[in-house]
Amino acid sequence: MAPAAKPISSPVPDAWYPTLAVLMLAVGLVITASFFIYEATSSRKSRSLAKELTTGALASIFLGFGSLFLLLSTGVYV
Repeated sequence: MAPAAKPISSPVPDAWYPTLAVLMLAVGLVITASFFIYEATSSRKSRSLAKELTTGALASIFLGFGSLFLLLSTGVYV
């Protein structure tokens, strides 16, 4: 006989979902705002592709995980 299977559980406690959602979405929005400010205030010749890609990737990661935790906190388990 095979041993009893352990149920899959989240590495993050359920009570932390709303807090993580708010924090990650807030950080993502701040990084997105800094990206837009950088694009609007710098000239085309002085822009750095590495800075743009880094800022965009960080904003995307924070907004993505913030959206995930927002869905999890409302009971939509994805």
